[in-house]
Amino acid sequence: MGPCVAGGAYLPIMSDEAMIVDKTGSVFLAGSHLVKAAIGEEIDNESLGGATVHCEISGVTDHKMKNDEEAIRKIRSIISKLGHFPLAGFNYEKPSKPKFDPKEIYGILPAERNKPYDTYQVLARILDNSELDEYKSGYGKTIICGYARIDGWAVGIVANQRAIVKTAKGEMQVGGVIYSDSADKATRFILNCNQKRIPLVFFQDVTGFMVGSRSEHGGIIKDGAKMVNAVANSVVPKFTIITGNSYGAGNYAMCGKAYDPRLIFGWHTAQIAVMGGKQASETLLSIKLQAMEKGGAHISEEQQKQLLDDIQKKYESELDPTFAAARLWIDGIIDPLETREVISRGIAMANCNPNLPELKTGVLQV
Repeated sequence: MGPCVAGGAYLPIMSDEAMIVDKTGSVFLAGSHLVKAAIGEEIDNESLGGATVHCEISGVTDHKMKNDEEAIRKIRSIISKLGHFPLAGFNYEKPSKPKFDPKEIYGILPAERNKPYDTYQVLARILDNSELDEYKSGYGKTIICGYARIDGWAVGIVANQRAIVKTAKGEMQVGGVIYSDSADKATRFILNCNQKRIPLVFFQDVTGFMVGSRSEHGGIIKDGAKMVNAVANSVVPKFTIITGNSYGAGNYAMCGKAYDPRLIFGWHTAQIAVMGGKQASETLLSIKLQAMEKGGAHISEEQQKQLLDDIQKKYESELDPTFAAARLWIDGIIDPLETREVISRGIAMANCNPNLPELKTGVLQV
């Protein structure tokens, strides 16, 4: 549909069949300007590597199309005649709609990002028949794990619980934070889904792992490492929906972009960053002030306030999900009401690849 130049020229030609749109599509190792500079030949791009050249002279492309619309129709026609290949065999049943109206999600997520809410209420408006067969419901409560269906497909749900929870020991745990027990539970559940060939769906609203001496003494590093290991080495298809916060190592553990989800989308409420805006701004200000003071500069309180305001404005603008989407940290931004369809289509596509590699996690610390 457009130009394919240099190394990019090889990519479309490695496909089974290549279409090229007349007057807009072109394929060449070097464009007309570079050709003139390199060997002195004067030629325009269309005569060098346009649709007529490659469909009628060089034979590089297979189909010459009048416009984009005709090219898309041709692709659909070819695909409609494909034979049936073996499928992965992910479990599928007749879909059921959620019992609760998905539009109610808009009223569940609070306007204040640090305000708790019940993630079960969000899941009830996404899952088939609003049913979740929960795994270890009384343990590691800041991560919800369970078996469910989305648009008919069997899935394993791993979701951050944003409500404040109370453990059996009477301890209060902050929602959206990963503790040792929740990491331990999620690890086991992820491995179970791999064993059962069930695709995984992660719902991220996470601020990170719990910190402090109590957590360190309790082994949060080894427990978090187990979870990250399980996510990284998981062989079943993984899909990630970022509903709110996606900060720091929490992004890794909940299957961020670097951990190879088949698809990763954010709602308009998503924020992807190393940490929250307030904490990040104060940290960056401290670093900047230190550097300025080393250079002999004296910074007044008013100047510090102005610097903090400038840093906060810049950082807050980079928390917008469009910033992440523009840099391919996520595949796109979707409305919450599109979540079921996006996940369903993703699993249907993944089901076309029957080759699941063997699960190998290496050593998991206990």
